[in-house]
Amino acid sequence: MPEPTATIPETRVLLHPKAEELLVELQGDWRITETRPSWVALLAGTAPKRVKFVWGALGEWDSALLLFVFEVRQWCRVQGVYCDLSCLPEAMQKLLGQLVVVNETRMSFDRSKDFVTMVGLAAQDVWAKTQEIATFVGECVISAGNLLKLPRKFRWRDCLEEMQRCGAMALPIVSLISLLTGLIMAYQSAILMRQFGADIYVADAVGLVMVREMGAMMTAIILAGRTGAAFAATLGNMKAGEEIDALTTLGIRPVDFLVMPRIVALAVMMPLLALYANGLGILGGMIVSLGVLNIPPTAYWIETQTAIDLSDVATGLIKASAFGVLVGLAGCHSGLRAERSAAGVGNAATSAVVMGLLLIIVFDALFAVVFNVVGL
Repeated sequence: MPEPTATIPETRVLLHPKAEELLVELQGDWRITETRPSWVALLAGTAPKRVKFVWGALGEWDSALLLFVFEVRQWCRVQGVYCDLSCLPEAMQKLLGQLVVVNETRMSFDRSKDFVTMVGLAAQDVWAKTQEIATFVGECVISAGNLLKLPRKFRWRDCLEEMQRCGAMALPIVSLISLLTGLIMAYQSAILMRQFGADIYVADAVGLVMVREMGAMMTAIILAGRTGAAFAATLGNMKAGEEIDALTTLGIRPVDFLVMPRIVALAVMMPLLALYANGLGILGGMIVSLGVLNIPPTAYWIETQTAIDLSDVATGLIKASAFGVLVGLAGCHSGLRAERSAAGVGNAATSAVVMGLLLIIVFDALFAVVFNVVGL
C-alpha cells in the first residue's frame, strides 16, 4: 500500500500505516505564513485506531506546527483514537498543553481513553489537587504562626485596605439582601403563625434564624461571590504578569505578602458584617409584623430579646469568622493556581466562587452537628 504524502512548499507530512497504528512523520519547515496541510485530507477516509507522531527531518518551525498537532489531537479526541505525543519535544508538549487548557471547555468529553484509564486519571487529578490544597493550607497555618510571633512584620496597611474593600464597601449589598431576607422570612412565617393565633412568635422565628444561620450564611455567600472572586482575579492577574514569580525570586513568600492580609481582613470583617445583617434582618421582620400582623415594634423587640441569648449570637459569630477564613482561602488558592492567561483568570474567579460556596455549605452542616453535640 503506498504511503500517502502531503507536500506543500517546505512542509511535509508522511503517513506510515503500521498494523492498527498510523505513524505521522513531520518534515520540512513549518511557517505560519504558509498553508498548513489538512489532517482530514491526509487521512483520505482511513480510520486508524492509534496515531503516533514521529519527529523526522524537521527544519524551522513555529506555531503552524503546533496548530497542526493540536488539530490531530482534537480529531483523535472526537473519534476516540489514542494519540501518542511522547516523541515530540518537551517544549512542544508544554505549549500544546497550554493550548489544550484554553480550548478544553469547547470539548464536551474525551473518548480517546477507556473507562479504567479515565478513572485512574481522575483519581490522580483528585490526589494532586488534594496535595495542592493541603500544602496551601499548611503554608497559611505557618504564616499565621509567624503573625502571632512577629506581628510587627505583618502588612497591616494592606490588611486595613482589604478590610475597607470587603467590609465597608460591601455594606450596600449586605444591607439590601439582609433586609429582604428578614422581610421574606417574616412574611412566610406570618402566614403560618396566623393560622394558630401565634402571631407574636414571628419574632422568635426571624430572630433565631437570622442570628444563628441566615445572617452569617447570607453574608458569607455575598462575600464569596463578591470578594472571593475579586481575590482570585487579582492574584490570577499577578501570576499572569509574573509578579508572584518576582516576589519568590526576591525571597518573599507570596502567602505572607498577599494571602494573609486578605484572610485576616475577611476573618475580622465577616463577624461585624454578620452582626449588621442580623440587625437588618430583624428590622425587616419588624416591618412585616407591623404592617401585616399589627404587632407594635416594642412588643416585637421584647419578644426577640426573650428568644435570643448570647449563645445564639456566639454561634453566629463563630460561623461568620470561620466562613470568612474559608472564603479567603478559596479565593487566594484559586488565584495562585490560575493559568497564565486571560481565560485562566476567569476560570480562577469561577473556581473561587464555587469552592467558597461549597465550603460554606459543608462547614455550616458540620457546625450544626458540633453545636448540637456541645449544647449550643
